[in-house]
Amino acid sequence: MSAISFQSVSKAYPSPRGPQGSTFLALDNVSLDVAEGEFFGLLGPNGAGKTTMISILAGLTRATSGRVTVLGSDVQTDYAQARRKLGVVPQELVFDPFFNVREALRFQSGYFGIKHNDAWIDELLDSLGLTDKANANMRQLSGGMKRRVLVAQALVHKPPVIVLDEPTAGVDVELRQTLWQFIAKLNKQGHTVLLTTHYLEEAEALCGRLAMLKTGRIVALDKTSDLLKAASSNVLRFKTADTLPQALAARARITGRIVQLPAHNALEIEQYLAAVREAGVTVDDVEIRKADLEDVFLDVMHTARAEEASIVGASAS
Repeated sequence: MSAISFQSVSKAYPSPRGPQGSTFLALDNVSLDVAEGEFFGLLGPNGAGKTTMISILAGLTRATSGRVTVLGSDVQTDYAQARRKLGVVPQELVFDPFFNVREALRFQSGYFGIKHNDAWIDELLDSLGLTDKANANMRQLSGGMKRRVLVAQALVHKPPVIVLDEPTAGVDVELRQTLWQFIAKLNKQGHTVLLTTHYLEEAEALCGRLAMLKTGRIVALDKTSDLLKAASSNVLRFKTADTLPQALAARARITGRIVQLPAHNALEIEQYLAAVREAGVTVDDVEIRKADLEDVFLDVMHTARAEEASIVGASAS
């Protein structure tokens, strides 16, 4: 049995720009299975459909077609059972301003019919660095502390499946380390984890398998290690304040003064450097590194855009 199963799921919304009655697909026939005990990553640019998938999984949005289950429980026809098996950490900082941290966690336990949960609440508070904030009102907490409370609320009923939707967005390095150590421990104990994140180094370090979404469709799905193997074997990286020749700029990932170029072999690296010299571009800090998940992600998104463009061009002709 899969921990999470999306079976031919589509979600259509009314189109705000098209003619009256037209729709656009936020999800387009998505099928995906996450095995029990997996640490699974869901990646994609803004608007790709990640949060729509999680909203459907959590029962907050109904799919237009298809079926979604959590450990065999249908999220629509058996909502209560499916929700009991699921702990969701949302992107938004949603909190009740009338309670302190411990009270909020006790109430959250009560929503799942759990009494006398203080021992587990204490463990959550300790593991997430919230012990000294247990009696603080939620309004008094910083954004990072509120994020920790959201994680604790999602875990207070000990769900077998944990969903983390951008859990470290806008938080400090200390919280990231604390959170990942705790979540990794839960995963080793058998909990299934589904993660969406824009921090690709986190996904690379934590996730055994990854799915990449683009405009509501899965464009890559594989083991993280296999996705990395399929990438360019090396990346040439250097710094420059000069403008690159157009042919190089078209292939480069440029961030400020840092230029990164995919290189499959030594000859390609030599050709890049020769082109840079011929153009009179001054470079510093030249290095060659192995391709990482960000390189894979950008390559997959570029390929998906090219395929979309070719389909649009073919239909227009």
